[in-house]
Amino acid sequence: MAALATPVWAQPKATLNWLLRDLPPTMIFEGPKKGQGIVDQILPLLIAGMPQYEHTLMRVNRARAMQMLREESFTCDPSLVWTKEREQWIAFSIPAFRAVSNGLVVRREDRAQLDPFLIDGEVDLAALLASGQKKIGVVAERSYGQVLDTLLKLAPPDALAPHYGNDALASLLQMQRLGRLQMVLGYWPEIRYQANREHIADDQLEFYPVKGTGKYLSGHIGCSGTVQGRKAIQEINELLRTLPHERLDQLYAEWLDPERRNDYLKEAKAFFENQAGQ
Repeated sequence: MAALATPVWAQPKATLNWLLRDLPPTMIFEGPKKGQGIVDQILPLLIAGMPQYEHTLMRVNRARAMQMLREESFTCDPSLVWTKEREQWIAFSIPAFRAVSNGLVVRREDRAQLDPFLIDGEVDLAALLASGQKKIGVVAERSYGQVLDTLLKLAPPDALAPHYGNDALASLLQMQRLGRLQMVLGYWPEIRYQANREHIADDQLEFYPVKGTGKYLSGHIGCSGTVQGRKAIQEINELLRTLPHERLDQLYAEWLDPERRNDYLKEAKAFFENQAGQ
């Protein structure tokens, strides 16, 4: 009888596993800017607002994170891009932050190789991939947004050079510096950060947006599509609606080129104000 009388509060809490990876400027694990990414700031607010769970932090690469989210587990990733395909097995939050869209980076001396595929300063990625002329470095299992993901799936097998490691982007930039890759796909703020760590100066690289992608995209929280995961997303959505977006947007803006910062801040402010009014 005594066992039956155990109070509800004494029951063990469910453990929520957070999947993290070094993804500057959203998450920064090492160096002088450690912990100053926008997701670094959002995650403690979410954890503090969800005391009903035990929380564990796990550092994994993108491929491993995708594998764990597919499993029957109580797992969440605080930095995901929504895609229709992923939504079949991941429960997504409302937008948590805004980020600069992906584009192609080339070394300045290789810039002429892009000329046939540039339209008003943007890359016609479909034509570039179809040409089969150059390999493009990509991070394996990463989503680059709905438009780019579709183009990459249709690419000839030899057009892409996927990298699976924990420091995949840094490795791709090193391969590019050595001339083993001409082009790398990614977020310009992240590339600038990683290039600096690899002692590659900004003026050695040039960034070109991809035609049809738009300037910015949303980052979401994603949890495993289980009953627990979907319940957690409902709770996370309530917390996201209370976030100090202007302060968080400013953190992200500090990583951008000076000429892009004002545009980003203006767009992000309008985006979240519109979301709050819905």
